[in-house]
Amino acid sequence: MRRYICFLAALSLTAACVNETITTPTPNTDTTHTVVVPEGATKGEVIIKFSSEMEAILDQTMTRSGGTATRSGIPSTDEVLDILNAYSFERVFPVDLSNETRTREAGLHLWYIVRFDEGEDLQQAFERLSKLGEVDKLQCNRPIERAYNPNSNPMFISCAEAESRVATRATAWPFNDPEMYRQWCYINDGTAPFASERAGVLAGSDAGCAEAWELCTGDEEIIVAVMDEAVMWSHPDLKDNIWVNEGEELYAGKDADGNGYVDDRYGYNFVRNTGITSWTSNGSTGHGTHVAGTIAAVNDNGIGVAGIAGGGKGKRGVKIMTIQLFDGMNSCSLAMEARAMKYAADNGAVILQCSWGYNSAKANMIMGYTPGPATEEEWAMLYPLEKEALDYFINYAGSPNGVIDGGLAIFASGNEYAAQSSFPAAYSKCISVAAIAADYTPASYSNYGAEVMLCAPGGDLEYYGTPGMKDNAYDENGILKEQGAIFSTLVIDGVAGYGYYEGTSMACPHVSGIAALGLAYAKQQHRHFTSEEFRELMYSTARDIEEYFVGEKLYYMRHESAGATPIKMNLADYRGKMGRLSDAGALLKAIDGSGRDMRIPNICLAPGATTTLNLADYITESATSVEVVNEAIATATLESNTLTISAKSEGQTSLTLTTDKGTKHHATITVREGASNGWL
Repeated sequence: MRRYICFLAALSLTAACVNETITTPTPNTDTTHTVVVPEGATKGEVIIKFSSEMEAILDQTMTRSGGTATRSGIPSTDEVLDILNAYSFERVFPVDLSNETRTREAGLHLWYIVRFDEGEDLQQAFERLSKLGEVDKLQCNRPIERAYNPNSNPMFISCAEAESRVATRATAWPFNDPEMYRQWCYINDGTAPFASERAGVLAGSDAGCAEAWELCTGDEEIIVAVMDEAVMWSHPDLKDNIWVNEGEELYAGKDADGNGYVDDRYGYNFVRNTGITSWTSNGSTGHGTHVAGTIAAVNDNGIGVAGIAGGGKGKRGVKIMTIQLFDGMNSCSLAMEARAMKYAADNGAVILQCSWGYNSAKANMIMGYTPGPATEEEWAMLYPLEKEALDYFINYAGSPNGVIDGGLAIFASGNEYAAQSSFPAAYSKCISVAAIAADYTPASYSNYGAEVMLCAPGGDLEYYGTPGMKDNAYDENGILKEQGAIFSTLVIDGVAGYGYYEGTSMACPHVSGIAALGLAYAKQQHRHFTSEEFRELMYSTARDIEEYFVGEKLYYMRHESAGATPIKMNLADYRGKMGRLSDAGALLKAIDGSGRDMRIPNICLAPGATTTLNLADYITESATSVEVVNEAIATATLESNTLTISAKSEGQTSLTLTTDKGTKHHATITVREGASNGWL
């Protein structure tokens, strides 16, 4: 959908830190800060990051209160909270014992939400808190907002309609999904019928899937977190590729796996703070389901469409974790958005798919856009919690012993026709994605700029559509017309189906799907990458398409209206500002000679616990023997290339695996009380 989620400005101030005297912190006497509370800030709420010196006293307060308090335990802070009539003081990120160590390493345990009397002046609250030496950063809370109309009328057909309208395909496709012929974005042979004298189609202006699918179609151990509206996890063309938290059950009313979230079987609804995700609320557009289909609609299942990493040819597809930021007309807060990013990392996702963000700083206010942050420094100052949560995902997702150490945060660049990417997409550690049409030209609406790293098909109805005519029409045979937009899974009014949307929101999941497919192939080849290495490999294998940025491109803004405005795009203006065209085939071919060999992971167990490891996921040879140095601490057995470790008593030892080629692999075994059992 050509849309973008707009976060209006939130406030952050940096105050001076204090020394060890935590009972009477030194006031911040820096008066150079101007405290400005932005429009839309939630009344009666402030997000605070305390200095690290406050850790011990905050921990004591939270331990005594059982996790929810009314005061911090820091005298000077509590004096202000008394004045504000504060009634709630809690950590932004709930305690997850299996990930608490790295939460503290990242400093996220120092972020707190304070809730107080809504009648108190928010500006004065900030001014009081900004003077406290123990306060490191301050930020308003507020709901995130959408810049598009959730009552949009998508081009939609139900699953039942799709089954009754199977069209004859002119060319062979890799999978038997009957609607795949509409997905020019995967394999573009240059014959798409929506081409015209004005608007062209060129073979190869696609995601490069044909070559990639010869090597790999997906892997169920690669998890993509879709931060969006809820993904319809029961959609017939998605359900087999949905991430399932086996430790949880819907409606059970308990946190069975101890990760801090109740009933999170398929993900979590961060709007309503519940494990029950919803795609039927008034105002739901099916956007998250559309995005998910591009990444991982089930391939070769004889129904609907294909996904870039949806499996097929004997392989399962990658898994979609639904991270719900929007629920009908409602949206989550900035604090919950940050919590969602951390949840994704802590629960196994290695890709963050984000078709949302602020408006571009160069968005045209005359067109109704409110410009967002202009620089990385401004964004980090305004949204420090968001930046730290993103950094946590980028640094801590994945595993040092898995296919990727760290995570990939992939964002849409925005749809404001603007010459600068939006944030967080423009953050140097993220991947900003622009959109192209089916002839390599920039999509009319796409943001562009030096911050954009990659581009991908996003559709362009202002280019391919007929001025003054609606796009959602059927042909004389009752079949939905093919469009110059992106066709994928969809849910409207609770009905599963398929439909067309366009936007950088649609280009972004192409890149996420390519990344997921690349990681699936890397796992297949036993290759290991850091997130930075893989991000760079995606860029270096992408195609330079600037040879097509010549002359002018004519499109019609508001093309469906009678007064559609003709616009001429000077293509030379986009050179060096659209990134490179993400190419799945080229990426997979480059993986074999990149990264490094995977290695068996270290093990951490509680006394009496047992864990197993399929060695085929880590080494190419077959293991023939295993030896543990100190069997009083742990023992190991080997059967059919599966390694089983049994913990005996507290301590640390090591094991050595020998393979049929004489290669030796080593790992450390740590046994301690309270350990989260598993592979590190």
